[in-house]
Amino acid sequence: MAINRVHTYKHGISAVKLLIQLTMKVKLIGLLGWSLITLLAACENKEKGNTKSEKEAIADTARTDTVATAINQEVTLPAPYASESVKKFSNVIGWTQGKTPVAPVGFTVTKFADGLRNPRWIYQAPNGDIFVVESNTEPDLKEKAAAKLSGKAKSQNLNKSANRITLLRDTNHDGKPEQQTVFMGGLNQPLGMLVLNNFFYVANTDGLMQYPYQSGQTRLTAPGKKILELPAGGYNNHWTRNIVANADSSKIYISVGSGSNVAEHGIEHEKRRAAILEINPDGTGERIFASGLRNPVGMDWAPGSNTLWTAVNERDELGDDLVPDYATAVQEGGFYGWPYAYFGPNEDPRRKGERPDLVKKTLIPDVPLGSHTASLGLAFYDQKAFPEKYRNGAFIGQHGSWNRSRFSGYKVVFIPFRNGRPAGKPEDFLTGFIANEADVHGRPVGITVLQDGSMLVADDASNTIWRVSAK
Repeated sequence: MAINRVHTYKHGISAVKLLIQLTMKVKLIGLLGWSLITLLAACENKEKGNTKSEKEAIADTARTDTVATAINQEVTLPAPYASESVKKFSNVIGWTQGKTPVAPVGFTVTKFADGLRNPRWIYQAPNGDIFVVESNTEPDLKEKAAAKLSGKAKSQNLNKSANRITLLRDTNHDGKPEQQTVFMGGLNQPLGMLVLNNFFYVANTDGLMQYPYQSGQTRLTAPGKKILELPAGGYNNHWTRNIVANADSSKIYISVGSGSNVAEHGIEHEKRRAAILEINPDGTGERIFASGLRNPVGMDWAPGSNTLWTAVNERDELGDDLVPDYATAVQEGGFYGWPYAYFGPNEDPRRKGERPDLVKKTLIPDVPLGSHTASLGLAFYDQKAFPEKYRNGAFIGQHGSWNRSRFSGYKVVFIPFRNGRPAGKPEDFLTGFIANEADVHGRPVGITVLQDGSMLVADDASNTIWRVSAK
């Protein structure tokens, strides 16, 4: 028994030793495991921390610049990333019966047309006919799903684009169209329109189309031809292509927005983009008239001058108050910064050190319009029905923000002009689109001054066209 006890005791000691050894190994493995996990987590946190610290360092070291513009307005540009870049999409609720946007005292706002499908742009032909483009962004299934998750789907029309032009004709000049017909369909995300030399031009997202046209036609049936290929598609709403002709009809100017926010896909994908192109009416002789314009959409000529102006929708994701959208006179051969710099020679940190030569030559735009306002529409008031202060001034349609913690834009602003130059800061003209901190009634975009002196505003999100007239 004694031997057995000793044997059992020895085995017991062996078992205890084994258990201790196993426990130590488990602990060692556990410690190694936790060390590995901790190390990986530290690396991950360090990586995240580095990204954050880079932005914080940029915000801490970058200057808050004050820039003087052509109207002697001092614009404060905060450091990049001084505030967080946020997404705040509006929820479009439409207009209740009898409710309209609000204009200054002395003006009347009425509904000119409704029931349209995303009326985005308006053009009046020389004979008085009014043409409305109905088109919108066409996201794929993945983009639609993402839009629903982010709330973007509630802020704009994302259904199949109508891709058509509707003719509105006010035969008795009472401010209400008696005739509404489909002028032409089957287009590819059209925007700009132009009647010139017995042709009707339409700027699709992928090219400029030219059709034979007779004044007074109610439907365009003759086959057209593509006289110029254009780079198609683009980031957010940069599919739009606008067109205007110069005074003697010898040149056509085409606005083409960038294909990205800040060339994140490579500058090689931005050829002939973020620019205004100049061509002959037959599509030949193309040249870049001005560049570095991230998304120039609205274009018009300052009355009494040969100066082309444009409204530019600037870049995102640098913070609440960067970068201001702007309206500017377009200098021939001028460079306006995108993607390397913004609002003058202020280098974008995401393109740091890439093109110091272009940063240096970046022009300061004329009139700041607020950050993330999506300033798209532009029309000079070249008639006489409005009070004196508005004559020869510019109206800007601001479609409204999504990359800002509080809504900005969602209105039409007015810039007074004197002797062909801005004579004051932008001021609110047509407001009331914002319902509350989450909802908006609509989103103004395209603007056209009619021959009778009234003004039409396209509210694409609510499928409405508003008419503003002086009492």
